[in-house]
Amino acid sequence: MTDSPVTTHDSPLGSADRPFSALLEMLGIALPTVATMTSYTAMQFVDKLMCSRISADPIWVGAQGNGGLVAWIPISIIFGSLFVINTFVSQNFGAGRPERAPAYAWNGLWICVIAWFVLIGYAFAVPAIFAAFRNTSLSAEDLAIAIHRDSLAAGYGQILLFGSVVTMATRSISQFFYGLHRPGVVLTASVIGNLVNLIFNYCLVFGNLGFPRLELNGSALATVIGTTVELCIPFGVFLFSMNAKYQTRSQWKPSLPHLREIVKLGWASGAMFGNEMVCWGFFMVYLVGHFGPEHSTAGWIAHQWMSLSFMPAVGLSIAVTAAVGKQMGAGNPAGAAQRARLGLTLALAYMCTMGVLFVIFREPMVRIFIEEGTPPEKAAFLVSMGGKFLIAAAAFQTFDAIAMTLGGALRGAGDTIWLGVVTIVLSWVVIVGGGLALVHFAPSLESVGPWIAAASYIFLLSMATLLRYLRGGWKSIKLVESAAPAAH
Repeated sequence: MTDSPVTTHDSPLGSADRPFSALLEMLGIALPTVATMTSYTAMQFVDKLMCSRISADPIWVGAQGNGGLVAWIPISIIFGSLFVINTFVSQNFGAGRPERAPAYAWNGLWICVIAWFVLIGYAFAVPAIFAAFRNTSLSAEDLAIAIHRDSLAAGYGQILLFGSVVTMATRSISQFFYGLHRPGVVLTASVIGNLVNLIFNYCLVFGNLGFPRLELNGSALATVIGTTVELCIPFGVFLFSMNAKYQTRSQWKPSLPHLREIVKLGWASGAMFGNEMVCWGFFMVYLVGHFGPEHSTAGWIAHQWMSLSFMPAVGLSIAVTAAVGKQMGAGNPAGAAQRARLGLTLALAYMCTMGVLFVIFREPMVRIFIEEGTPPEKAAFLVSMGGKFLIAAAAFQTFDAIAMTLGGALRGAGDTIWLGVVTIVLSWVVIVGGGLALVHFAPSLESVGPWIAAASYIFLLSMATLLRYLRGGWKSIKLVESAAPAAH
């Protein structure tokens, strides 16, 4: 289970490589990384699909979506902060000092453990969070449904939070392998972890093969079990197969200088991801859910498909971070810019394709989550609203590709703070402020209004990221010192 590091064509310092050589390098990192980054989302997709089969009542889909989001928001803060492990590892790799990389991986894991203790406390507050955001102006029938849905969602989210240490650690150790341009190890773990999740979903959701029928809670347990398996594989390679070359076991102690470097560079990225998830959570739970449980269910169906398109693009962004980081560590900003352009081209092609598919196949994409036996009028409403949401998502796919890919390039160079601040400002002004304005001043749009605000946010963020990248200040950032002149 050891894949060879991706090598690149040697070129003079400060120059771009031959296009085909650079493309092979990008694809060598990007393809397994893209596949891997769909792992958590694929597990959530399986969870949602399994839960939609519990009964004809669509409440299970909304509960799984809400519970998954309330757990993912705090996890994403740590996840976003630890993206910079990729930056430090790849830049040291490019600088010819890969033996420094394991210390960043270990200290990332220590951050995960510390964060886990905080998240355990947060888990106990989840029921109160759902109660605080519940729309009490609903009819008595819809309010009763919402209370039941929130109870199910809270249980699902709490289980994910109790097991969040493995989720965070899995993403942390993955960044080490991405930075060393060895994503194949993580891909293998992702495939096996998803198979384990599927098997345990089948067993625990429906009570098959002698297991108890735990329904939504069983789905959450299956995700934790699958993620644990996904962690054990790369961590085992890290501890044993890589120890002789990189001394991975000897660098396990917490290191204040490394912790300080990770926090200093990573806080903005973590704040950006966490804040964005808070705003998207407010968008899904309050703004869309404001119009009733069926709007919420339709929204979560569309959001699940959007997430499946989004996470491969995140994988491309991580690959760009690794490729740009290595070139910057080697003192080659021209090569870094070349990798960024290649990554952007791949992301645009992929996201535009997904947008077209969202429009053409929106009806069957929604219907797959609607259980047979659902009342025809309810099923028709879910298909109609879910289809509108998918059209809105299709409208911003291209711009999402720009924001994510060029954001990954800036992160690879060590330029994180500006983008983090801009993301926080835009998300609150446009998603939250714009969404609230459309809910209250254009109620005839119903839950489509908040989706218009979300599309506007993605457009503005992509333009801001593009301008930051084109200004080129990132090319002069220097995070690490080269051990010796190194090939890149």
